[in-house]
Amino acid sequence: MSTKETKFSLTEDWTVVLYGFLIIGLVLLGLKIPTPTFGWKDTTELFDKVLIPTNIVNILLVFVLVYVIAILSTLTLGKNVSATIKGFPIVFVLTTLALILAGNSFLKNWNLEAVIFSLSIGLLISNFFTVPAWLKDSLSTELYVKIGLVLLGTSVIFSDILKAGSLGLIQALVVVISVWYFAFWISKKMGIDEELAIIISSAVSICGVSAAIATAGAIKGDAKKLSYVISIVLITAIPMIIFLPFIAKALHLSEEVTGAWLGGTIDTTGAVIASGTLVGETALKISTIVKFSQNVLLGLAAFAISIYWTYTNNQSETVQESKPTIGIIWERFPKFVIGFIAASLLFSFFISTETFDQVKGTFKSLQGLWFALAFTSIGLETKFSDLFNEEGKKPLYAFLIAQLFNVFITLLIAYFLFNK
Repeated sequence: MSTKETKFSLTEDWTVVLYGFLIIGLVLLGLKIPTPTFGWKDTTELFDKVLIPTNIVNILLVFVLVYVIAILSTLTLGKNVSATIKGFPIVFVLTTLALILAGNSFLKNWNLEAVIFSLSIGLLISNFFTVPAWLKDSLSTELYVKIGLVLLGTSVIFSDILKAGSLGLIQALVVVISVWYFAFWISKKMGIDEELAIIISSAVSICGVSAAIATAGAIKGDAKKLSYVISIVLITAIPMIIFLPFIAKALHLSEEVTGAWLGGTIDTTGAVIASGTLVGETALKISTIVKFSQNVLLGLAAFAISIYWTYTNNQSETVQESKPTIGIIWERFPKFVIGFIAASLLFSFFISTETFDQVKGTFKSLQGLWFALAFTSIGLETKFSDLFNEEGKKPLYAFLIAQLFNVFITLLIAYFLFNK
């Protein structure tokens, strides 16, 4: 094991676990972290609810917390602290603008999430202006993503698996496994590299954006590939919200089957809810249960993918053995996954329901903020030509083919399980 790995406080993954749990501990000990309001319908509500002094103060208080964490993390990692001190406030302001845009009710109805706005803002700046070197030095995309993922673990509660219902869990397991392997197979057949193929497979089969982020973190995936996949996920979800309910009605499917179908095929929870609402209350309930069942599998999937990736992609060129040792697997294993699982176990078995209900909103807000900060950073580092070049067509085609397979196989499974 390298010297760097033995000093866990100096590695990025252990730093993420350290400060992720610092945030969790502070909240559980009673630190009141405000949850700013970003939702608005029109300009009147924008100035009456979002851009009012009290809400701006709440935004500033959250900024102080994440700013301190960002600086401490930079210090721990031995990186350029002065760049973080100067650059992070700019990234935060741009991210706040993205959160405000995403808070518009019209855009919310189209499932345009904050990450797509933060990514777009960063892309616009990086493609039409020159990003200063010191600002680029301040960007810590993987750090922000992984802190968000550790906080995401607080919402994966094992007791909720039972609430999802046996049929929902059965469908989720069958859909996730079958669609994941089909997506991976078709991606490899089309000549897509294994890293991108795994991210695409997880995004299509599990839960869209969150699965793509978790998978990219688990395999130390390229941020540009991740942003590309997330863009496809969010764009594809829009027509599915609208057309799948109409197709279900044309096929005379029951609300139970329709809900199970929507929950298993549409890649983001917000889009599932929007689509289920168009059908009816029963469809909304079943679709939410099925989607939640798939979300619950995210932690297990990330862990399994981490093991697979470290076992198959980390052999030293100087070592002739066919398989890496346990020591090498541990050395290369993404330690932030341990933080994710530890947070899930903590909130599943040691935190009371009452306490969880009090803090879950705080963690959800902070998790979303860290993800949005990461995608603002990705945008600032990326050119349009990197996202939408000739090579980008193959991943798009692979995603669409896998999604089409997902639509058909999930419909068959939903009909078999939920048709009365």
